[in-house]
Amino acid sequence: MSKVRFLNVMIDSLFMDEAIAVADELVKKRNNSFIVTPNVDHLVLLESNQELRDAYSKADLVLADGMPIVWLSKYYGGVIKEKISGSDFLPKLCELSAQRGYKVFFLGAAPGVAEKAAENMRQQYEGLQVVGCLSPDFDFETDPQKIEKVLEQIKAAKPDILVVAFGCPKQEVFISKYKDVLNVPVCIGVGASLDFAAGLKKRAPKWMSDYGLEWFFRMWQEPGRMFKRYVLRDWRFLKLLWKYRKQK
Repeated sequence: MSKVRFLNVMIDSLFMDEAIAVADELVKKRNNSFIVTPNVDHLVLLESNQELRDAYSKADLVLADGMPIVWLSKYYGGVIKEKISGSDFLPKLCELSAQRGYKVFFLGAAPGVAEKAAENMRQQYEGLQVVGCLSPDFDFETDPQKIEKVLEQIKAAKPDILVVAFGCPKQEVFISKYKDVLNVPVCIGVGASLDFAAGLKKRAPKWMSDYGLEWFFRMWQEPGRMFKRYVLRDWRFLKLLWKYRKQK
């Protein structure tokens, strides 16, 4: 794989079909692999969150989730071939799993969301085996007994792929901490992707996504929460561009 440095992270420069082929190989190798899909918000958080940086250092496949990253990559280390968002990657991963007979576990999102996402994915990809759906309490990671219960349920299901939808940085830190305990061939953090797969949130139209305006569509849908992220926090992305300008 061709690694490209972009600001504070190394990203795999791949097309979607290449990334799915790599995921397939990671499942076959069964080495407890970890996939992350950094977007602008992740890069901002990486700069100040040591736990997230430690988690990212363990990632086996790093895919660019955002057109700004793709557009700016040629000025900051090398060209990233394509935007591969978690929301686009998840259905492809389910399609691969249905073809190969891989077992999938959905972890996270609000109660009932994972089950609805599983139902929709099974209808779309005949033969898909979703062997577990679990939505833990919001703060479960603060209670050792709740953590153990979650880990035991996943281990009992013996998935080949664990899809974690806690949002960043919680999902990445969780996977990094427990992936070897869980002994799952591939774990991936997908953020809001289960909400999209369940049909509870709408994706931006393709033209908006292609022009890097998916953030605007999401802020229009959830103005309170997304304003805090995209405006009050992610303006720091401009500071990162200045800080790492010597990569140009």
